[in-house]
Amino acid sequence: MNWRVPLSDLDYGPEEEQAVLDVLHSKWLTMGGVTQEFETAFAQMSGAKHAIAVSNATQALHLACLACGVGPADEVIVPSLSFVATANAVLYCGADVRFADIVSQQDLTVDPTSIEQRITQKTKAIIPMHYAGYPCQMPEIMRLAEEYNLMLIEDAAHAPGATLDGKALGTWGDIGCFSFFSNKNLPTGEGGMLLTDQDDLAEKLRLMRSHGMTSLTYDRHKGHAFSYDVVSLGYNYRIDEIHSALGLAQLEKLPENNNKRREWTQTYWDALSDTHLKLPFRESTRGVSAHHIFPVLLPEGTNRHSFMTSLRDAGVQSSIHYRPIHTFSYYQAKYGAQSLPITDSVAAREVTLPLYPTMGEEKLEIVVEAIKASFKKFLNE
Repeated sequence: MNWRVPLSDLDYGPEEEQAVLDVLHSKWLTMGGVTQEFETAFAQMSGAKHAIAVSNATQALHLACLACGVGPADEVIVPSLSFVATANAVLYCGADVRFADIVSQQDLTVDPTSIEQRITQKTKAIIPMHYAGYPCQMPEIMRLAEEYNLMLIEDAAHAPGATLDGKALGTWGDIGCFSFFSNKNLPTGEGGMLLTDQDDLAEKLRLMRSHGMTSLTYDRHKGHAFSYDVVSLGYNYRIDEIHSALGLAQLEKLPENNNKRREWTQTYWDALSDTHLKLPFRESTRGVSAHHIFPVLLPEGTNRHSFMTSLRDAGVQSSIHYRPIHTFSYYQAKYGAQSLPITDSVAAREVTLPLYPTMGEEKLEIVVEAIKASFKKFLNE
């Protein structure tokens, strides 16, 4: 469909084209020097000691769980209001997930109180997810991790460039995991990054990223090694030079593009304040968000399908973030029906509106008018 206003769009230009051409001209495509530059730049931007690039954020979460010692007989607490990869990564390790509820209709991040209620003797780690790029209550969650001797993995897929108390999201816990999927704030198509300040974890992550080998193909290409040993079970989770080159180009634009997202978010809040929508995070003063997506909540009893269809008919794309993980057939069959009252209530009413740096006031006004026309239609029926 030819959307008048798509859900997201890329801010790509000559910089990205040249970055890819430079890689092609170098004739070195697999993980190498450009990836090292990307890792260094991302670490510097975040204030982390180590950055390890991978092919996607699901792999980042999987490696983070493994590096933190998650395995069979362990439990990991995750929010259900997240993309399914947050939970899947735990199951890849043979462990079980325990789903925590969110704070409220205004704060869609995971609730520390709900986390603590789910801690058992089997709990190994906590994975908070910074929903929409808004910081979780990290001091409270860190207190729980320290009190119960738990590993802390941040799912920061929505949050590159976001901070809390001046500290980058993804650097609060033991490991932070980022996504560079096409609709993310730093889009490369596919790609992910791990951050950690701990040398031992960084060494584990780098080994597992590439088959557990002690040297890389790039090392041998540069003449720094002639052979290798395999010292641990590893995976082929390497990123390539083209995606890293795109990441470097996008990293340069990230601060300004996050500022644009913030501007459009505020414009949305102002324009929609007199509608029937609830506007999560509008009153939030916790940290600096990356404003990855713009979620709204429909009034109780509103037919969400009809509302989204009305937007579609006006040429406005919308989405849902997210169907709770605990409601998927696979997870219901594995763990049975579960009750997360706030998550269930919010998820049934959530709609995600278009938000991207280049959308501009004209497109934003199209969205706002489509929403108002939709409510006018519903109220007159």
